[in-house]
Amino acid sequence: MALAGVRVIELAGLAPAPFCGMILADFGAKVIRVDRTKVAMSLDTQARGKKSVAINLKTSEGVALLRKLCVQSDVVLEPYRKGVMEKLGLGPQELLKENPRLIYARLTGYGQSGSYASAAGHDINYLAMSGLLSRLGRSGEKPYAPLNLLADFAGGGLTCAMGIVLALLERTKSGKGQIIDASMVEGAAYVGSFVWKSRKIGMWDNSRGQNMLDSGAPFYDTYETSDGKYMAVGAIEPQFYRELIKGLELEAGDLPPQMSLNDWPELRRIFTERFASKTQADWSEIFDGTDACVTPVLSFDQVSSHPHNKERASFVTDSSGDESPRPAPVLSVTPAEPCLSPDPAIGEHTAEVLEDYGFTSAEIDQMRAAGVVECNTVKAKL
Repeated sequence: MALAGVRVIELAGLAPAPFCGMILADFGAKVIRVDRTKVAMSLDTQARGKKSVAINLKTSEGVALLRKLCVQSDVVLEPYRKGVMEKLGLGPQELLKENPRLIYARLTGYGQSGSYASAAGHDINYLAMSGLLSRLGRSGEKPYAPLNLLADFAGGGLTCAMGIVLALLERTKSGKGQIIDASMVEGAAYVGSFVWKSRKIGMWDNSRGQNMLDSGAPFYDTYETSDGKYMAVGAIEPQFYRELIKGLELEAGDLPPQMSLNDWPELRRIFTERFASKTQADWSEIFDGTDACVTPVLSFDQVSSHPHNKERASFVTDSSGDESPRPAPVLSVTPAEPCLSPDPAIGEHTAEVLEDYGFTSAEIDQMRAAGVVECNTVKAKL
């Protein structure tokens, strides 16, 4: 796979950093998640393909061990607030002195500088600070955060993974590593570059929820069907809009002009009434094979069985029977090969990883006896 041979130390965290680590693992990197000791269960749901070591970082021996793992790796991925790693003596400046080729990725909400650098926050806060949240929501309603996707995962984990891959590429030229300052505020804002840069062409002149792409337009929205399900409509261009009108069995001459903003409420009423007359399956049959840009809103239970997704094997099933998305994008020569084994238990691979990093069995046993590490291989098999 594309990242085969790359060794990553991921400090255990929640959501964004684990997703970043999973991306790297999906595409071939050897990702080692460093968990705390004396923790019963990991909350990392993005652990596919990773290995776990459990280290007691409250001991000087544990900190020294983590240092050895970091300086023998290609990438360190840490999700802590500013200053936490420095207090352990494991900041980027210290580790890069020992391994100048190390890539040190710091994924935080507000970045490593600025007055909010040490502040707590979550996706909704970072999205708010990016400016994007002010543009999300229906007309006349308060701003609406669409799950915790934009800041945590698009602007956070995915953007950080891109930064790591860029740094790995640059290292092939200079031979040197670097520090990645991945701020979820800035990552979310960057993902929203289209919104920012298309303001000058008038796409967002109206209030929230009253523009073409933010649910303001009746031809870019979702509609409930007679069976309580939904269809998604994105018929913006005239040729696609004509196909929509045809599929709905409406006469264009009887309708207001598509781009007459004052008539959008009436168009929405007509579309709402029409979509409510048939089931989702009926509408899917009508619009499949057309260019109307109308698709069913699929539930998680439906996606893998949809013919298109099924043909592309867009979703994979792991050994526990759980479905999840296949890694994307698909590379023609070195595609991702997601691990289908169960997610690692905390400390499941401690001995295996430490041996791989050059520690002897006697040294590992000594650290385990001293409470520096935990090896939970037996527990993981139960």
